Amino acid sequence: MATKNTFTLNPPTLNARLSEQHIDAGLPLAYLNIYRTILSAFFLFLAITQNTFHPLGSVSEQLFTQTSLGYLIFAGIFWISIQLKKPNQTVQIHISVLADCFATLLLMHASGGIQTGLGTLLLITVVGNSMIVQLRSALYFASIATITLLAHQIYIHYTSFEPTSNYTYAGILGLIFFGSAIISHKLSLRLKESEALAVKRGVDLANMAQLTEHIIQRMQTGILVVDNEDDVRLINESAWHMLGMPSTNHPPNLKKLIPELSEQIANWRKNPEFTPQIIRPSPLHANVMPRFAKISPDNPSGLLVFLEDTSVMAQQAQHLQLAALGRLTASIAHEIRNPLGAISHAGQLLDESPNLDKHDKRLTQIIADQSARMNTIIENIMQLGRRDHSRPEVFKLKDFLVKFTASFIANRRINDEVSNENITPVAGDEILVDINPADVEVRFDKTHLEQILTNLCENALRHCNDYQGNPKVELRGGITPEYNRPFLDVIDHGTGIDTETAQHIFEPFYTTEATGSGLGLYISRELAECNQARMNYIPVATGGSCFRISFQDPRRSIS
Repeated sequence: MATKNTFTLNPPTLNARLSEQHIDAGLPLAYLNIYRTILSAFFLFLAITQNTFHPLGSVSEQLFTQTSLGYLIFAGIFWISIQLKKPNQTVQIHISVLADCFATLLLMHASGGIQTGLGTLLLITVVGNSMIVQLRSALYFASIATITLLAHQIYIHYTSFEPTSNYTYAGILGLIFFGSAIISHKLSLRLKESEALAVKRGVDLANMAQLTEHIIQRMQTGILVVDNEDDVRLINESAWHMLGMPSTNHPPNLKKLIPELSEQIANWRKNPEFTPQIIRPSPLHANVMPRFAKISPDNPSGLLVFLEDTSVMAQQAQHLQLAALGRLTASIAHEIRNPLGAISHAGQLLDESPNLDKHDKRLTQIIADQSARMNTIIENIMQLGRRDHSRPEVFKLKDFLVKFTASFIANRRINDEVSNENITPVAGDEILVDINPADVEVRFDKTHLEQILTNLCENALRHCNDYQGNPKVELRGGITPEYNRPFLDVIDHGTGIDTETAQHIFEPFYTTEATGSGLGLYISRELAECNQARMNYIPVATGGSCFRISFQDPRRSIS
């Protein structure tokens, strides 16, 4: 989807293009040869059919016929020369001018001289060739044509073939040749400048169109262009990801792809004051806020749809919330911890008293336990408030999980040895890692993912049942076929979570255990959303719980 063509942001200037432009004279030479071919064929047809009109061939019909035939043969040979581009075009131009002058001279001589008007045929030769050469060459061609007329007039004068001299007429034609050569050359320069300017503007427009397409494709805002039938005519990469990466072999239709968005578009078309509502293309994608605009007031058929990923805005709001929470926890930590420490210390001193009976011992134990719980809650809140922004990176999920499970098992064994707490021991074969395909890559902050998995695995081991020969925790991942996004499931085979409780497990401070703080799953989901991922609870039909982490597509960068 993304534009991968390169483009030039600084096209050459007009003067540079004019100085570097190589003039291809092949097409003008072809046009002049068409004229040459038609003229010679017409004269030859008149001569062969004896339909020549005065004064054509009036002096020598044989010379007129032979010249027309030779002129036509030259035109045919010149066609081959143009196609082969041999000799070079400069030589071809000079040969064609000399051939035109010589053929016109013979035709004029066979028809009675310069007063026949055949000399004006050289005007086309001079003008046509002057447009494709430099000014010096154009003046050279005009002088050749003028010399041709004057030479014939001098020949006629001294051979007394024509008693009346027409030097004035030849001179006027010569002046016309020179004037036409200069004017045609100047006009050709203007045409070349206009052509170069048009080419430059075409390059600028092409660059601008390509740059615009490049910007549209790289925008984090999703952009759609839909017609009256809600067929998607244009979709950028961000919108393609937001809508679940639909197939682009055929224009997708929003009515089938996202009926909710299509319904909002229909309402907006009926009432431009309609306020769009947030939609979710799929359970694994973030919420999207649509915005609508007409492409052109004069063309109501096209509609521009902007899609804003609300997770980005939620992430920014989350950062502000965490910053405020950090300042709040810093201010209340001292106020709570000091009296909490005093209560805990007093409870310990009271527990050491020899006069306490069994029931009093139980009360001091409650004081110690609840003080420790309150301290844990404060530490979790402070940890949440101090959490830095995510630093995502792309890595292979299976390799990460293999290292994580080894570290998790080793740390649990160490804690079991040095701690008096009741920690369920776990062996290496009790945590299953199954990633298919094995080379799945994700984009995530590794420290955040490790914290999430530690919390989920601790919960899974605490609630799982012991099935002989089966792993206690399963880490299964891969690519979802319907959305083509990487995922990771953390599965245990415990008693599961009832429907009512499942609706609140991600709320802060919600817990079903007396010793829990209710912040573990809340922090885990916050960390997932901080990396533009989703964490959801999925009931297991055979019993147990499954927490699914739906990762952001690794090909899409996180801003």
